[in-house]
This record gives sequence, structure tokens and C-alpha cells, in this order.
Amino acid sequence: MTFDSLYSRFAWQPIRDCPGRFVLRGVTATVGLVDLLDETMVARRFDSVHAKDAVWVARFDDGGVISYQRGDGTWLHTLCTPAGLERKLRQLEIPYSDS
Repeated sequence: MTFDSLYSRFAWQPIRDCPGRFVLRGVTATVGLVDLLDETMVARRFDSVHAKDAVWVARFDDGGVISYQRGDGTWLHTLCTPAGLERKLRQLEIPYSDS
């Protein structure tokens, strides 16, 4: 999976004042992360003191997805370039690495 393949499959809107990050639009909030990713992708769950919801992260070579799983079962998905992904993970204090 690549940034471009996911970007072209769905409607993404740039997040204001957050370069390199896009929020998913045009789908119901019940669409989960597994519905976005292909079978080769692995997502990891994190908790952050800077987010009220569970944070799910899936990386690919040229970016990744940060999704927030709300307590009511709905989701907010963001698609990120490499720089956008790294910046947001630092803000959330999520020590994600592939190793």
C-alpha cells in the first residue's frame, strides 16, 4: 500500500494548518481502519495523553494513516505524508517504530 493508492481510493481533505495531513471525507464514521487498508498492512493501537480516543497507526514507505477510534465506535481517519506522520506522532508522544 502507498500514500497515492490510498489517496486515490477515497476523498481526502487537507487539514488546515497541518501540512502533509488529510482527513477522510465522504464515508460514514463507522468505516473502520481495516476497511481502508489492504491485507498486507498492520496497524498498531496506542494511547496518548494528548488524544482522548484510541490512536491507531499504520505506516507505509511513503507515509501512513493515523486513525482515532472513538468510544462510541466511530472513527476519524487521517492520511499523512512522511513529514506529516512524524510530526503528528511526535505531538502525540507516540514512540512508533517498525522494529
